[in-house]
Amino acid sequence: MAEVMTNQSAIPDRAQEAIAFDQSKTGVKGLIDSGVAKLPSIFIQPPGSRPDPSDVCTEELQVPVISLDGGRRAEVVAEIREAAETWGFFQVVNHGVPLSVMSGLLEGIRRFHEQPSEVKKEFYSRDNKVKYYSTSALHVNQTAHWRDTLAIDFDKAITDPLSLPIACREAFVEYVSYLSKLRYALSELLSEALGLHIDYLEDIQCMERHRFVCHYYPRCPQPDLALGLTRHSDPSFLTILLQDNIGGLQVLHKDKWVNVTPMEGAFVINIGDFLQLVTNDKFKSVEHRVLAGTVGPRISCSCLLFPSEKNHYKVYGPINELLADGTPPRYRAISPSEYDDKYLARGLDGSQVLDWFRL
Repeated sequence: MAEVMTNQSAIPDRAQEAIAFDQSKTGVKGLIDSGVAKLPSIFIQPPGSRPDPSDVCTEELQVPVISLDGGRRAEVVAEIREAAETWGFFQVVNHGVPLSVMSGLLEGIRRFHEQPSEVKKEFYSRDNKVKYYSTSALHVNQTAHWRDTLAIDFDKAITDPLSLPIACREAFVEYVSYLSKLRYALSELLSEALGLHIDYLEDIQCMERHRFVCHYYPRCPQPDLALGLTRHSDPSFLTILLQDNIGGLQVLHKDKWVNVTPMEGAFVINIGDFLQLVTNDKFKSVEHRVLAGTVGPRISCSCLLFPSEKNHYKVYGPINELLADGTPPRYRAISPSEYDDKYLARGLDGSQVLDWFRL
């Protein structure tokens, strides 16, 4: 209990601890390598935010699994529409990305994070297009997440592969070439699911920037007190997630947390806040989180899709075609820049930024 009180009341001590942790540039992987057996106070979640077994769904539920194989276009569109409207999440299989490419990227991410700290420190930053850091939640009033991250941000294609860490460079370049095709296919399917022409989402240039966040979640000494990633919804239009077989991702569905069971060869797809905004709440951006675990490391790679940098100040609002029946707009039109300002100011505090833009 003393540790929890320190986390809540001794803010200056916590701030100093957070600064010292950040300046070490060794991440939570460094803490595990040092033999830490007790969770540092900056990672201890407030009581109301900790995992609670009573909040987890006990029914045999799982997010929809959709096969993208050819010959059943109408069925696939209908399944995606249903999943986007009711779950906000679905898994896709038979998507055209070879299993060897998917496993190759996960192994490349592992190689990067398991390099000596002195090698990784070259990339330690929160400002560069290619950056390594440990938890983005280092504000004085927030709790740190139990994970390390390699983040890579670019428009459509990698313009300078040599900027990527050598440990995962080859795997990443190959992965992106396949993922770009999947992104386009999903864009078409989602457009059709909305009753729009097949190139609608492509034409409004809403998914041209790729932000990859490659997370490494080591085993946690006290997982009941920590989270790998606290509850949040994504700031993107769409997110494509590749995860390993460890598990830990949970989706909030009907006020209960549902485990997203890993499936070999599957991608997890989720609707982002901006897609909920432009669809006027037809598609749902739902909250999700990642548990800390006694088994690890858990490795994942999320690709968050945004408008390109040239469209960072372009205004997006509810799609006119979806309001043609007289349905009133539920959001005001905003730019990615305006959304980002609010999102960054609030951090991952368990609330939906999207609600700030409701009419």
